[in-house]
Amino acid sequence: MVGGVGRWFNGVMATPSDEIDSLIQNHPDWRGEALARTRAVILGVDPGIVEEWKWMGSPVWELDGILVVGNIFKAKVKLGFLHGASLDDPHGLFNGELGGNQRRSVELSEGDTVDETAFAELVREAIAFNARKRADAAAKKTAGRKAAPKKEASDV
Repeated sequence: MVGGVGRWFNGVMATPSDEIDSLIQNHPDWRGEALARTRAVILGVDPGIVEEWKWMGSPVWELDGILVVGNIFKAKVKLGFLHGASLDDPHGLFNGELGGNQRRSVELSEGDTVDETAFAELVREAIAFNARKRADAAAKKTAGRKAAPKKEASDV
């Protein structure tokens, strides 16, 4: 699914998907290929995942919030999971940003391959995390309404 809007190219507004396509095409080496492969895995996990183009040049995949942010660097492709520290990673794919308490990333160098099944599991974990976070926020909002004392007509 496509979300948001991008830049104008030859009089036509580019979508975030167009921007990501262009990024991949502008890197015809292993980095573009790695991003294209992982993009396909991400989009294949759930039809509700939306592609965005944020922060002046980063592919972002969202469902009930940010799931993954992609970046191409000189010597690596980085796929950052916004709430990676809260996700189970039984296959040990996270190899970057390990010291923090929120993000984790899968960083690929030339010649690296990613276990696509395990990567898809991480994306599913991120979707489930976002859904729980959204449900918790809704429950707190509902509980706050129930806990608020009702005003009597004489209080107004």
